[in-house]
Amino acid sequence: MIAALALALLAPQAQGRTQLGVYESWGAFRDASPRRCFAIARPVEKRAGAEPFASVATWPGDRVRSQLHVRLSRARHPRAKVTLAIGERRFELVAGESDAWSPDARTDAAVVSAIREGRSMSVESVSANGNPFADTYALKGAATAIDAAALGCVAG
Repeated sequence: MIAALALALLAPQAQGRTQLGVYESWGAFRDASPRRCFAIARPVEKRAGAEPFASVATWPGDRVRSQLHVRLSRARHPRAKVTLAIGERRFELVAGESDAWSPDARTDAAVVSAIREGRSMSVESVSANGNPFADTYALKGAATAIDAAALGCVAG
């Protein structure tokens, strides 16, 4: 299931992709070129036509570790904030029209720490048509997938 998700979401980059493992609703993968490893999941509820996901990636060539990237299920309103919620913790993300990231490496580290301790996370914003929305992710297996992805780039 996760392999099909990752290949569908990232098809243009799928050549040279190695599946490192599937852990509950999270998968871990390694791409040969550009070299990167990532853990990825889709939201609990899938919206027709959208391919939202949450991923945590390592890019060894750029010295980037555990970088959060979220593809939203809807295009957001240009003035809408994007907030990631894990338990009691809230993180404001930097966002484009349909994607969001942590603002810096320190926030990435805090997000990954919260993911390791949490049961679920939600990404909340307001859509282009003004309606609020939230994409919810189960976190069971996320820590293992993140670790497998990080180790995949060390060993690969």
